Amino acid sequence: MNLRLQFCLALAGAVLLVPALRADDAFYLGAWKITSATIAPWADRERRPDTAEIKSLVGKTVTFEKHRILGPRQVACPDPKYALKDYPADMLFEGAFGEMHERDKSIDPAHVAATLGFKCSSWKTLETGCGNEINWYFIDATTAAIGLNDTVYILKKQ
Repeated sequence: MNLRLQFCLALAGAVLLVPALRADDAFYLGAWKITSATIAPWADRERRPDTAEIKSLVGKTVTFEKHRILGPRQVACPDPKYALKDYPADMLFEGAFGEMHERDKSIDPAHVAATLGFKCSSWKTLETGCGNEINWYFIDATTAAIGLNDTVYILKKQ
């Protein structure tokens, strides 16, 4: 069995335990640092993302607490309703990869996801129920990604 498949199976097995955890034991709770940003694959290449916003977010910390999310205003939430789900590639980033495939059948959502570090076939996704409609996509237990204003931000668990 190749190493990538072993990793995906191990990650899937480990994450199966997550729904049984209490909210205060959930793997996503704690501090996450926004470490990088890249133009989203779905972004209109003619319109560049807001570099001021990118600069203001990279290096900042987001903290998931049991009853709130602390961090920059774009991601903060006073009363999240956490729901952890599994999303395939076409559902990542609010379905952006699926929409890309619908417009151009030659685009493979799994391949696009892999360019951002998503190597398995589905990923844990944290829906928060916050008004900002940001979902948190977990590449692995210590790496997350969000999409905001045509930019993908990568976060590392601290």
